[in-house]
Amino acid sequence: MAKKFSYSEATQEIEGIIEQLEAGDLEIDELSTKVKRASQLIKKCKDHLKSTEDKVNEILDEEQEDD
Repeated sequence: MAKKFSYSEATQEIEGIIEQLEAGDLEIDELSTKVKRASQLIKKCKDHLKSTEDKVNEILDEEQEDD
């Protein structure tokens, strides 16, 4: 079973990868793997934000219809 997505954990992992990149702590063999992982996490975060925005807008629209 896949682990439930955690926006907070994803952003922390992205920040960790950025810190490693900025510090030059990555071996050249790890570089592409870490950049790919960061890219995947960023996409998941964007998708999560979009989904949340859609849900909030739906709730707000329902509230306006009830008024």
